[in-house]
Amino acid sequence: MKLAVVLFNLGGPDSPEDIEPFLRNLFSDPAILSVPDFVRKPLARFIARRRVPVAKEIYAKIGGRSPILEETQAQARTLEKVLDERGHETRAFIAMRCSPPFSEACARDVAAWKPEKIVLLPLYPQFSTTTTGSSFDAWDRAAREMNVPTSRICCYPQQKGFVAEAAKLIEGMWNRRKAGVDYRLLLSAHGLPERTIARGDPYQWQVEQSAAAIVDRLGIKELDWQVCYQSRVGPLKWIGPATDAEIRKAGADNKGVVLAPIAFVSEHSETLVELDIEYAHVAKSAGVADYLRVATVGTGTLFVEGLADLVEHAAVTCGTASGADGRICPLSFRACPMEMPR
Repeated sequence: MKLAVVLFNLGGPDSPEDIEPFLRNLFSDPAILSVPDFVRKPLARFIARRRVPVAKEIYAKIGGRSPILEETQAQARTLEKVLDERGHETRAFIAMRCSPPFSEACARDVAAWKPEKIVLLPLYPQFSTTTTGSSFDAWDRAAREMNVPTSRICCYPQQKGFVAEAAKLIEGMWNRRKAGVDYRLLLSAHGLPERTIARGDPYQWQVEQSAAAIVDRLGIKELDWQVCYQSRVGPLKWIGPATDAEIRKAGADNKGVVLAPIAFVSEHSETLVELDIEYAHVAKSAGVADYLRVATVGTGTLFVEGLADLVEHAAVTCGTASGADGRICPLSFRACPMEMPR
């Protein structure tokens, strides 16, 4: 079977000049800025212009641009190789939400390749309406004329390859601890406004499932660990506890910190700047005895093999698939894209 896999990611600016368009696209998304349409576009332009100076300072610390496209391309090529070795004729395409290549261009490329089946694969292990849900909507608009059987993978918070790769990377950093220092493991994910969760978004619950699965896989006795959330912006109340607050708490408790991102699967500004630079400074100021940051799962073998497992499963199914058999979210999460059990 000729199989197209569409990898969804957020994207990022490719140059300082691309920062404002990237931000404008981000805040123009109704899943991010939930106000009436006639208000959203001018408000998105206003917010983007206001945030450009700060964003330019952030990206200047990593060369003026985001590496996320190259990271995603590497994941696409690695996934193709794994699926090819398993005997599949596969090509992986990329659709970014807020920077090129957008879903429209991706859909044209997919159509030109003439696949027999399409699998939509978000590079977000945990489902949120603001990430995977928004990407699905953008793809549906771009591919409405494409008459090709399509399956979508909504989430994989406890997928064994993802969990095993994350645990492997944490274990490697855990083994670099300094003698005589007690450590706390902080499992950090991107935050969301509380009101998004209150609308039935399962993201926070799924992040907690990922964290519990990773900790179980580590098997470290009496491990001191905590889930926390980073990247808060704006005046709304966000889910917590906040990662920077947990770093300060670790300092007050005379702990060293091993910090692992568990919702990001590639390196970009929120890992390379926020975690590596800004939060490292917070740790130093708070008297944290040692601060160690774990890498994202990237193109790790276990992770990509896990993605290949997801694709193979989705390729022989119709509709929406999760990283497990059927719906994994409790029924209280109304925004879960899986059908309710009958």
